[in-house]
Amino acid sequence: MAKLLILGGTAEAAELTARLAGDDRLETVTSLAGLTRLPNVGSGQVRRGGFGGPDGLAAFLKNGGYDALVDATHPFAAQIARHAAEAVEMSGTPRVKLVRPAFARTPADRFVPVADIESAAKALPQNARVFLAAGRRELAPFAARSDLWCLVRMIEPPAADEALPKGELILGRPPTDPDAEIALFKEHKIEWIVSKDSGGRAGAKIEAARRLKLPVVLVERPAPPKGTTVESVDAVIAWLESTLFHG
Repeated sequence: MAKLLILGGTAEAAELTARLAGDDRLETVTSLAGLTRLPNVGSGQVRRGGFGGPDGLAAFLKNGGYDALVDATHPFAAQIARHAAEAVEMSGTPRVKLVRPAFARTPADRFVPVADIESAAKALPQNARVFLAAGRRELAPFAARSDLWCLVRMIEPPAADEALPKGELILGRPPTDPDAEIALFKEHKIEWIVSKDSGGRAGAKIEAARRLKLPVVLVERPAPPKGTTVESVDAVIAWLESTLFHG
């Protein structure tokens, strides 16, 4: 039986573990960083917590007898992606990086590309009404802009001592229906969208902005580290067949 470590927490990682659950050739372990209390988990064994950098991950792979690693973390999880790439170089473990496709570009988009979340906050005009889909560690640059009114959507509540932008907070995962996003934006008189180029399900807000002709300050994703990169769960499964079972 081959042993597989999946760096997960995303919908793609959960789908992958569900599809591999019936394969008796594989033992799968999904590792979660622990930042998100409500991650997409899927099936199979789960571990939580970090590894202590690339050296720690390399030791974990070797000591645990892992035959392959699938990095299915979020496109913006740049540090763990780098650590995984370095760790497999040290341990000699085959690795594939699953990166969901970026948001599609169309002539109707009004994208304002920026390099990071701090630049996104600076790019907004004075007194704008903003929809902000943010993580728990990304609110400070917007809270510092007292002129903005922000509708903030987060999966989990912020920490008690975290500064929030002026406006309103809603909790929950993003909907898949652009019409739901359109209704939300209209209700709150949103003028600007701030989004990471996460791809995947969050595309509903991008489609809504497109239909409403709203400008989107789009934080561009970091480039993945060198190595094999694929865009779908199907491609990961094909890689596993070829790498582990020579299919």
